[in-house]
Formats: sequence, C-alpha cells, structure tokens
Amino acid sequence: MSPSPDSPVILQVLPSLVTGGVERGTVEIAQAIAEAEATSLVASAGGPLVRPIERAGGRHFALPLTAKNPFRIWRNAAALEALIRAEKVSLVHARSRAPAWSAWLACERTGVPFVTTYHGAYGEDLPFKRRYNDVMARGRIVIAASRYIADLVTARHGVPAERIRVIPRGVDPSVFDPAIVNGNRIARLAEAWRLPDGVRPVVLPGRLTSWKGHAVLLEAIARLGRGDVMAVLVGAHQGRHRYARHLAQLAARLGIGEQVRLVGECDDMPAAFCLAEVVVHASTRPEAFGRVVIEAQAMGRPVIASDLGGPVETVRPGETGWRVRPGDPDALAAAIGVALDLDPEERLALGERARASVPTVRAMQDATLDVYETVLRAG
Repeated sequence: MSPSPDSPVILQVLPSLVTGGVERGTVEIAQAIAEAEATSLVASAGGPLVRPIERAGGRHFALPLTAKNPFRIWRNAAALEALIRAEKVSLVHARSRAPAWSAWLACERTGVPFVTTYHGAYGEDLPFKRRYNDVMARGRIVIAASRYIADLVTARHGVPAERIRVIPRGVDPSVFDPAIVNGNRIARLAEAWRLPDGVRPVVLPGRLTSWKGHAVLLEAIARLGRGDVMAVLVGAHQGRHRYARHLAQLAARLGIGEQVRLVGECDDMPAAFCLAEVVVHASTRPEAFGRVVIEAQAMGRPVIASDLGGPVETVRPGETGWRVRPGDPDALAAAIGVALDLDPEERLALGERARASVPTVRAMQDATLDVYETVLRAG
C-alpha cells in the first residue's frame, strides 16, 4: 500500500489479544499498516497485547468477540457495522471464526471488502462444523499460512487458487538472532529451569495439550537411554492441570522423572532456543504452519519436526533439520540421537542453512499489505 491523502483504514478482528501466533501476527500487521501511513484498527475482547498494538501505531476497540453464541455473533455484527461506518473502514481482515461471522455480516451490510486468514486445519468432527468453518473461506482473498492450508481450503470449500495467497508466518531476525543473546540471559533460564551443569536440553515449545506430542517426547527420551539428556517442556498449561500431572506421572513410570522439566511459559524464547541442544516439534495433528519451528531455525538450532502439516514446508531433512513420523517415539529417539551426535562443524553448518531458509516478518508484512492493495484496487 502506498501512502496517499486517501489512505485506507484497515480493521483486523480476532477474539482476543492474549497470546499465540494469531495474536502476534495481528500486532505485526498492525505495525506494517501504520508504517505504510494507513490507519490501523483492531477489534477484540482485549488482553496483554493491546498495548503493543497501540505502540505499533494502531487503535484498539474492545468488543466481546470471543463469544460463539449465535445471538452474540449477531449483536457483534451490529457493533462492527457501526464501527466500520464511524471509522470509514476500507477493508476488514478476519482472523478467527466467531468474529469472522460477525465481520462478514457487517461487511455484507456496508459493502466493505472482507479478507480472511485461514489460520488452522479446523476440525470437522461435529455436525455443521464445516459450515461454521466456511466463513474463513469467504474472503475476497483467503490468506493461507502454508501450501498445506491452501490445499485444504480448496479441497474443503472449493476456493479457486486465484483467491488464495500463501503467506508463511515470519520471524524477526533482529530478535531471533543467536549473536545478540548473551550468556546472562541463558544462565537465567538454566537456573529458573533447574538444569544441572552438563545436561543437554531437548526443548519442546508448545502449550500443554495432548496433540502437541509431549508424551511422545517423553517416550522417546526413555528409549534414548541417555542420562545426560533433559526434556524441557515449555508452554502454558492454560488450566490443564490434570494433563500436566499426567505428564509428570508418565515420566516417573518411564524412569525419567529427574530428566523432565515442565517450566511453563517463557518470556525469552530466543534464550530458550540458545539453551536447547535440540528443539522438537512432536505434534500428532497437522499444524497450519508451526511458528516455533522457524523461530528455532532462525536461532540456528537443530530441529526435529513431525512429518505433517506446515513444518513439512520449512524443514528439509538432513539440510535444515529432520522430520519424523508423528506419534513414533522410536523414530523421534533415533533423530534426537543423530542431532546430539553432530560434531560442532556439522551443527554450525546445519544451523546456518536453517537460519538462511526461514521466512521473515518483513516478507509476511509486505505480502499481506499487497493483498490489501489488490483487494482495494479491485473495488
């Protein structure tokens, strides 16, 4: 988008601004819109990332967009319609299903263009779920985080290729740069995580939910049979206390209770990746993209990823990491062993290739602004 006296007003809508890839992407695009001298608006139920939106030059409007109740969706549509008219919004970008329904209704009433990002491989296990998901395929352009998601959108919803743009999520190389992470940051985490001297951390970043494959990693560590390895599970439990207890009990049954740490959320992921000897993505269900994979690659770490979903497109076996069959602890254990046994030169070369291969936030921002411009020009 080029600055002009009639610069566009872009409204992004999502449930909340708490944490996660969708939320961080919203902040990054809000920044890009403001840098392009357009007006950047965000509507959500709020959260800790409201302040970064404002620092990036955006304005936030608090609406109860987490609600999935049809009556509330209808009321939110009226609120968004009023916002669109009051702020003279030029384009609405929806990032999640419930607020997308409200946004789509508001756009239909106002004639404002509607764009979506199809963020996940949404489940269809319940009646009418495909119908509920369908709103994410109604954008004039549908942004997909990976070729995997683009193919899924076409297969499920019949969206033609010309209406889909594959825009991978990106990392900020000025933040995820091993050269700027000092020893104090790494030492602080090692102490907080109670890591003994001499251990080799194998880190799995991801919220505590079973399909992220934490149990697969624990089984793999047990099969590996190396006392110098420590499995570090980094991620919020989000109220899943029973699952956290299950993992601790599983580690004890496997005889690796002292080799496992559940450390919760981490506020310094670049340092966490630097501390890791190996970073594992063990998801047993396809992910739209897998942002932690490229973040770890940007830090030059050996990465092992499940061979499904988005990471298939970002991890080249033997060149920038390894891919293993999902849910297979034996295959994961073997790959961890190979990664740990790399000599320093091999590790450095793999890390350099991985770092050079990752998509950047800037590329993601520019491609998204290009989508906006294309839609606005089409009228």
